[in-house]
Amino acid sequence: MSRFAVTGARGFLGWHLRGALQESGTTAEIIPVGQAFDLAQATAAVDGASRAIHIAGVNRASDEEIAAGNIGFAEQLATALRAAANPPPVVVYANSTQSTNGSVYGEAKARGAAILAAAAEDIGATFVDVLLPNLFGEHGRPFYNAVTATFSHLVAAGESPTVENDKELTLLHAQNAVDLLTGAAPLQLLGELERNETVSGLLARLQGYAELYGRGEIPSVADDFDRDLFNTYRSYTFPAQSPIDLTRHADARGSFFEIIRSHGGPGQSSFSTTVPGITRGDHYHRRKIERFTVLQGRARISLRRLYSDEVVSFEVSGDAPGAVDMPTLWAHNITNIGDDVLYTSFWTNDIFDPANPDTIAEAV
Repeated sequence: MSRFAVTGARGFLGWHLRGALQESGTTAEIIPVGQAFDLAQATAAVDGASRAIHIAGVNRASDEEIAAGNIGFAEQLATALRAAANPPPVVVYANSTQSTNGSVYGEAKARGAAILAAAAEDIGATFVDVLLPNLFGEHGRPFYNAVTATFSHLVAAGESPTVENDKELTLLHAQNAVDLLTGAAPLQLLGELERNETVSGLLARLQGYAELYGRGEIPSVADDFDRDLFNTYRSYTFPAQSPIDLTRHADARGSFFEIIRSHGGPGQSSFSTTVPGITRGDHYHRRKIERFTVLQGRARISLRRLYSDEVVSFEVSGDAPGAVDMPTLWAHNITNIGDDVLYTSFWTNDIFDPANPDTIAEAV
């Protein structure tokens, strides 16, 4: 099993990184930096690792804290790399496109790159400097990580954000960023994975998602960027906007209700029967949108955000149908809690590909 040594593993990008590594069975050895840094522990973490990935940084603080943090964290990792008897052959730095803009943050990031490049040269490792643009993704911290997180949070709460500086943004989804950092995607793909959008255009997209999703409808996700941005938005709607109520029409002939309206892109529907007491699922998805709808019987749908202990559960019934959409990077399952066979409909936004299932085992 491969092992990577990672700084900043508990932050926004680090959380996405760990979720991605789990798909390939790669272990993330976490290296605390700053005041929690321990040279012996950090040296043991990088010793024998196949890749060291430096994510930890400071971007919201005083100028002094930004400079000291970004430079100091890089120096700490560099010390550990030089101390390891069997250092990693690849050292990766989550740098920023701002490293060339002359700001305090940019200069500190550039200095961090130089420190790690020198350490990589000393230990005979390849240094990979990944210049990341504006990142967005599920569970970014509003008013801190990026404007996408702030807008998503506000729009999901029913508020109407305003645009003060309508500039063009270069956006990259966090799961694409971690693929570049881990080597799952070649660095040459960075330009293809990025997307340019104005601040006002970004807000309009999110507001469009909110209008449709407020009715339980899925916007067009034929384009990967739309899928990733919609997954980001809906992470701010969960669990407050779940389950999605479905209108059930019944008469002497029986009953009828719509399960889903999708406005574009591929999709696949499935159906299962589950005997009482049995649980299905216990997995998560990095990018896939999945909807559970109980057609008959009683079920408990449970979800847990990766690396959290809190479980969110919903009890649903075919008598009052409701749909539950699985947030990306949340483990989920469904259990038959009734006395009869459970009938469940499953819908995903992609056609299942055995070579790329995007279904990663993880117990709730």
